[in-house]
Amino acid sequence: MITLNIQHITTYRYRQPVSLGPHRLMLRPRESRDLRLIKSEVAVTPTATVTWAYDVFGNAVAMASFQAQAATLVISSVTELELDTEAWPIFEVAASAITYPFRYSPDEWTDLGALARPQYPDPSGQLKNWARTFVGGNPTDTLALLKDLSVGIPGWISYQSREDEGTQSPIQTLDRRWGSCRDFAVLFVEAARSLGFGARIVSGYLYNPDQGKADPRWGGSTHAWAEAYVPGAGWITFDPTNRSVGGHNLIPVAVARDIRQAMPVAGSFVGASDVFLGMSVEVRVTA
Repeated sequence: MITLNIQHITTYRYRQPVSLGPHRLMLRPRESRDLRLIKSEVAVTPTATVTWAYDVFGNAVAMASFQAQAATLVISSVTELELDTEAWPIFEVAASAITYPFRYSPDEWTDLGALARPQYPDPSGQLKNWARTFVGGNPTDTLALLKDLSVGIPGWISYQSREDEGTQSPIQTLDRRWGSCRDFAVLFVEAARSLGFGARIVSGYLYNPDQGKADPRWGGSTHAWAEAYVPGAGWITFDPTNRSVGGHNLIPVAVARDIRQAMPVAGSFVGASDVFLGMSVEVRVTA
C-alpha cells in the first residue's frame, strides 16, 4: 500500500476579462477496493458555485458556474489517497472465456452495449484487419491476445506527447505511426471492440517515482489508458503507452465510452476571437 498526494492545477489566461460559461470538472479519483480517498478538494478562482453529481458511468463530476468576469481562471485539485494494487495481478478468467473467440452471456452483452461497438468509422476494414494480426490462432488464449495487442501498439506506433486538445482517430494513428497516450488508448479500445470485446477508456494519473527522483517537483502526470471486459476477471487494465497490465501505478478518475467524455476540464467563455492567450497544466503526484 502506498499513500499518494496529487496536485493538479489548470490555468486559463485571457487578454481581457471574459464571461465564463459553466465548466465540467472530472478531478476526483474513483474509489474502489484498491483505492481509498482520504481527501479530495477542488478550488476555483474566480469564485464559482460548485455542484456535484455522478454521470452515467459512475464518475464524480463537478459543475462550476461563474457570475463575475475574469482574465484568469485557475482550477486547483488536491487529493490524498491510498493505493493498494498488485504489480503482477492474477486474473481469474471464467472457463467460458479462457480462449478466444468466446461469447459474452446475454446479460453481459446487453449491459456492455455501446462499450462493445466501435465508435469510429472503419470503412475499408483497416483497423479490424490490423487488430486480427494479433490473433494467433483459432482458438487462441484470450489474455495473451489482449496483452499482445497492448504491447503491439507501442511496437507499431511511436509515442509523441501532444499538448493540443483532441484525439486522433484510430485510422489516423495507424497511418501516421505516432500518437500520445490518449491516441494509444483509443486505438486499443477500438481494436479490442473490432474483435468483439467490451472495452472502455480510462483517464486519470500516472505515478512515476523515478520521475520524482529526477525532479522532486514532479513524479506524475495526467494519463489515459484502457480496460477490457473479460468474464470472470471483470475489467482488466491495459496501458499500451507503458506496455503494462494491471493498475499498480495508475489512479483512475473517469471511465467512459469515448475519450471526449473523460476530459478533466471542459468549459467555454464569451469574448473576442483573439482574447484567449493559452492554458497550462501542472500535475504533481508524490508519495
